[in-house]
Formats: sequence, structure tokens, C-alpha cells
Amino acid sequence: MSAVPPATRAIPGSTVAVAFCPSPPLLPPVVSGRAAVETAALRGACADAVAALLARGPDAVVVVGAGGAPGVRFGPGDGGDLRGFGVDLEVAFSGPVHPDGRRLPLAHTIGAWLLNEAKHAGTRLGVGPAGLAEVLAGLPGHVGVLAMGEGSARRTLKGPGYLDEAAAPFDAAVSAALAAGDAAALAAVDAAEGERLLAAGVPTWCAVGTALSARTITATLRYDDAPFGVGYLVADWQVA
Repeated sequence: MSAVPPATRAIPGSTVAVAFCPSPPLLPPVVSGRAAVETAALRGACADAVAALLARGPDAVVVVGAGGAPGVRFGPGDGGDLRGFGVDLEVAFSGPVHPDGRRLPLAHTIGAWLLNEAKHAGTRLGVGPAGLAEVLAGLPGHVGVLAMGEGSARRTLKGPGYLDEAAAPFDAAVSAALAAGDAAALAAVDAAEGERLLAAGVPTWCAVGTALSARTITATLRYDDAPFGVGYLVADWQVA
């Protein structure tokens, strides 16, 4: 038996399409309000990345992002909301929200919102980064991965974590890996430095990179900016 934990194993086989999107609560226009103009380009890039993912006709879409208890999977009946951000918006993960359903973390809530906006009605499964490899290993056919996460929150003086001069180069290295379809580079992103720079997407990026190592990837980088002092990166990968 392999001593390598499931979360660090490369996944062979299935055809995979990946969309990388951030999960800021301001992404839905109903939340951003007058700032919706500032988020329009980001929202458009996310829509394009998700459309590219869905164009492959996945049999299932796995939404991976931070939050939730270890080992928890989200599915039908689960839901999230954005009430904590001043908007009475309920977001169903898959099908109607059940009163006893699990509550979604923000990353999965925004991921479900993006899929809802794209009119995706197919099978969905939500996991944390540590559960991605195991889930992918058990899914046959065409699989879509919606990878949710942000870059550093220390990009500017007004950013949530204040300015750190290392933040922009850190995000630039991730952006380069996404643009090149370099799964090995994505897997090797420094998790400790990412935590220091408040880059919430690092665990998800590392999990995707590890799971898709040694695969042939065609990549498109669609967005790379920090409009609110947080690095937002949007890309999509087509994995042979």
C-alpha cells in the first residue's frame, strides 16, 4: 500500500476540465451594488472560465475550496447564503435547499452561484482541498473541477492584510503557473508563505496541481488583478 496520503496522489485517467475562480462575496452584483462596475471584468472572466469547463460536457462538477470540516462533502440539499455581507441571498448547492442540509462555506457558496449563473443543472459535489484527489479517483468519465480561491490579501495599503512587498511576486508566480498549465509549479506553491500573505487559494491550487501532475494541459489565463487589494486570478485548463 502506498504511504502517500490520498490528497497528494496524482490522478490519471479521466478527462478533466478545470476553472480557477476567486470567491469574493462581492462577485454577485446584488452584493457589490454600486461597486458592480468594478467587478464586471472579474465576473465576466469567471463566467468565461466556467463556460469553458462546462463546454466539455462534464458528467460531474467538483467544487473545491477552503472551509468546512475535514472529510465533509457537499451535495443535494446543502446551501449557503450571503446574509453576513448584508444581502438576503440564499444559494442552493444542488437542488432545493433542505432544512437539515449542511451550510456551505463561502468558497462553495460562490462556486455554486457561478454554476447557477451558467445554468448548470448536472451533478455537483463539493469538497475541501484535502478531499479532491480521492473524489477525482472515484469519478469516471468527463469531470469538471471548479477550483475556488484568492491570491494574497496584502497587495496594497488598503488590502485586508495591509501591504506586503512579497505579495505581488507571490501572486505573479501563481499566475504564471496557471497561464502555462504547469501543474507541478502549482503543486509546489509555498503553503507557509501563502498563509503568511493571506492567500486563501493556496491549499486548493496545490491540491489541483498535485492531482493533475504529469498530465497534458492546455491553459488560458483570463484575469490577473487586485482591484480591492486582493489578488484575483481566473484561468481554465483543459486536461488530456
